[in-house]
Order: sequence, then structure tokens, then C-alpha cells
Amino acid sequence: MPIASITPAHRLARAAIVALGAILLSTTAQAQDGGIAVGTHAPSAAVRSLDGKPVDLAGVVGTGPAVLEFWATWCPNCKELEPTMAAAAKKYGERVRFVTVAVAINESIERVRKHVAVHPLGGAVVYDADGNAASAYDAPATSFVVVIDRTGRVVYTGVGGTQDIDAAIHKAI
Repeated sequence: MPIASITPAHRLARAAIVALGAILLSTTAQAQDGGIAVGTHAPSAAVRSLDGKPVDLAGVVGTGPAVLEFWATWCPNCKELEPTMAAAAKKYGERVRFVTVAVAINESIERVRKHVAVHPLGGAVVYDADGNAASAYDAPATSFVVVIDRTGRVVYTGVGGTQDIDAAIHKAI
């Protein structure tokens, strides 16, 4: 359509479409698959080290940017996400803390220990024996990833085997 024939109604319609697109993009960028709300301060939770000792998840996460993954040995999405998480740990391991939270659903600490011995995961691995971490982070499923920035705020959550962990980490650093 030639510029001269664009009416005020066309301009208004285009402006509305652009505004709607911006709203949808912003909603998509902040959308969550459930879980702890983005912007929330990351909570602590009682978990166990793989040798069975009680630890506070906040102490494992530490200060600074961190990536938590709620994981299980039997989880196909977790298995699909492993190469992405390994690449991120290799790329950002000096600046970002990686913590795998092994859930206790159909899982034992012994099974997690054996799996990690054969298939090492990047970063720290803890066992959520009583579901404290899953509850505190409102984890909707395994392969649930939470990215925390240096101020302790959640900047990303997602579920599934095809998450863009690199982009999520950029929100934290």
C-alpha cells in the first residue's frame, strides 16, 4: 500500500498490532512453567549431601549467580538437558555455581550416588530427601531449572529438555 494511501485508521491498527506484539513478547519472556516466581528471593531449604549429611541449600548455592536443576536419574527431560547443562557449566563454571538437586521421588540417595559416579554432573549434587527444596522452589517437575542472580533473586525458571540455559544465565550475570 503506498504511503499516501495509509489512513489514520491504518496507522491506529498498526500501532495496536505493534503494542499487542510487545505485550505478547514481554509476557512470553517472563512466562513460567510453574514454580517459584521470577523476582522472588531464592529460599534456603534443608537437603542432604551425597554422603547423607544435612546441608542448607542456600549454603550450597552460595553467593553470586547460580543455576539449580531439579533432577532425577530416571528423567528423560533431564537426560536431554544434560549436554546443555554440561556446556553451560564448562562455559560459566568460573562465574556461576551449578547445583543439581536430586529429587527423592522414585529415587534413593544410593542410586543418585551410583549414577553420579558413572555419569558426573557439573557442580554440586545434593539430595532432596524430604522434598524441602522442591517445596521451597515449588518445583513442578524434574528438569525444572532455576537461575539466580548475584543478589539472590530468581531471574529464570523453566522445565524441559530444550531450555536455553545460556540465555537464562545471561540474565544472572
